[in-house]
Amino acid sequence: MDFTKVGIARKLQLEELECLRMEAYENTRIYKEQTKAFHDLHIRKKDFKEGDEVLLYNSRLRFMHGNLRSRWDGPFKVNEVKPYGVVELFYPQSGTTFKVNGHRVKNYHGYKSPKELEVYLLQDAPKGGEA
Repeated sequence: MDFTKVGIARKLQLEELECLRMEAYENTRIYKEQTKAFHDLHIRKKDFKEGDEVLLYNSRLRFMHGNLRSRWDGPFKVNEVKPYGVVELFYPQSGTTFKVNGHRVKNYHGYKSPKELEVYLLQDAPKGGEA
């Protein structure tokens, strides 16, 4: 047994193991970058304006009697949009205003009544003998 040959072989094995480890770290970094790019590409930007109707996510709703109960409350009106994603909401039924994180609200696409209503009055048509 030549200890120098065994020592050199062991050093080569350790060097190969270190190369495999570094390659695994590099592959993990590349995978994370690609996953983040894909995720960021599919994020929808939420832009709220004053007067928009929104729904608020209730994350503290724990005791649900039915499985179909929604965690979204509202609709609320957007009173003001502040920097860093803060949205000030107004609840018309109680008249209160409060601030929430913009991630907890989404646009409300409920029924909106038309602002103008066209009315057509139908008059009796003249009879054949009248002119």
